[in-house]
Amino acid sequence: MDFMTSFLRYFVLLFVVAFTVDSVAQGADEIRATHKVKRKETIFGIAKMYDLTIEDLIKANPEMNEPGFELKKGAILNIPYTKPDSTMTAYSEKPVDIPAANQTVPVDDVRQRAIRVGVMLPLHNINGDGKRMVEYYRGILMACDSLKKTGLSIDVHAWNAAEDANMAPILADPAAAKCDIIFGPLYSKQMQVLSDFVEKNDIRLVIPFSITAPQLLTNRNIFQIWQSATNINEATISHYLEKFKDYHPIFIDCNDTTSQKGIFTFGLRRQLEGRNIEYSITNLKSSEEVFSKAFSRTKKNMVILNTGRSPELGVAFAKINGLKFNEPSLEISMFGYTEWLMYTRTHLENFYKYDTYIPSHFYYNPLSAATERLEQKFRWNFHTDMQNALPRFALTGFDHAYFFLMGLHKYGKTFNGAAGMFGYPPVQTPLVFERMGNGGLQNHSLLFVHYTPEHRVETVKF
Repeated sequence: MDFMTSFLRYFVLLFVVAFTVDSVAQGADEIRATHKVKRKETIFGIAKMYDLTIEDLIKANPEMNEPGFELKKGAILNIPYTKPDSTMTAYSEKPVDIPAANQTVPVDDVRQRAIRVGVMLPLHNINGDGKRMVEYYRGILMACDSLKKTGLSIDVHAWNAAEDANMAPILADPAAAKCDIIFGPLYSKQMQVLSDFVEKNDIRLVIPFSITAPQLLTNRNIFQIWQSATNINEATISHYLEKFKDYHPIFIDCNDTTSQKGIFTFGLRRQLEGRNIEYSITNLKSSEEVFSKAFSRTKKNMVILNTGRSPELGVAFAKINGLKFNEPSLEISMFGYTEWLMYTRTHLENFYKYDTYIPSHFYYNPLSAATERLEQKFRWNFHTDMQNALPRFALTGFDHAYFFLMGLHKYGKTFNGAAGMFGYPPVQTPLVFERMGNGGLQNHSLLFVHYTPEHRVETVKF
């Protein structure tokens, strides 16, 4: 049995659970009872037993919102009282528009039936693209499985859209036109035909990774998750200026002729100058005396290197440690780059010591309970570990699918991924979308991963 044949059992997964759920979640002010879960009981069955909606039950038991949650025998669930006139969803911070009694609900409302998911990515074992996308796809399947346990019905179809694939027969498959949402493509040359297809059939298209997609500016059905380096730089500078306006910035030249970080450091310096904020410049090769003069004795100092490489970072920490030994009262923080997340084994203690902030569009935390559960579940389901990559592709697929499928379930085709639409806590990859003029929606999420002197890791979300 070859790889593709054995993999077909994942290509046509029908997560079909018959259920009826109100689009209004009932409020729960008090707990009226508890329920001990018995073998083979489901969330849907328990909710029905107590005349609750699934949302009622989840709202009274917030742990159900956690990615990878599984209902287990012996668990104790809160059973709430309900208010029949509540208009707040369990996943939403805002009221949902509910049709009035005399209004007609659309016949084909995705909120009232199975969500039809399409995956059009290179799903093969031929090269790195295929292997990475297979793992991403497996993350999507894991999200579908988790959502199924909360009562959703999901119908998944996947097609191997390899780099040299002819998209015509893929799009001619009747199942393709029935999709509510498609994840893909991976290659820019497939964008135009897919853009035309989803616009014609009113399908949402999620572009997960970095490809050229000018169609985003004209097609309202497109969600682009990838952000360009320029956009990330601009957002990082803007958030830096807002959060660290009272710090004294120190730019350290690390003599790295291969560095591409000048786009950030020059941009930040121009903004500082425009705001009349003084900063210092020094060099890793400077004498201890010259190096010391760059630091303020009256303000908190924020050190910014002009390279993302680990060797130069190590030298910088060595010089700063020497300075701090001589002047313990100096307040010093570090502002880094996403690459630094790969260096935690080498530099973790210094990250904590110097109150380090690292801007990123993701944060892989191997110590979190949600991450551990999903990694274990991945190992059980697919008999292998996730690839050692940052970010983890399976976790990326899980977050993307959970976010969009729950969004479609709660808001239907009006879902636009804006901040605050529902309270899904991402395992690794936060998403926040904004409309691009009259076109599609672009992800603008950004984190500052903060290593505190108290040996904690926090994420500052924007």
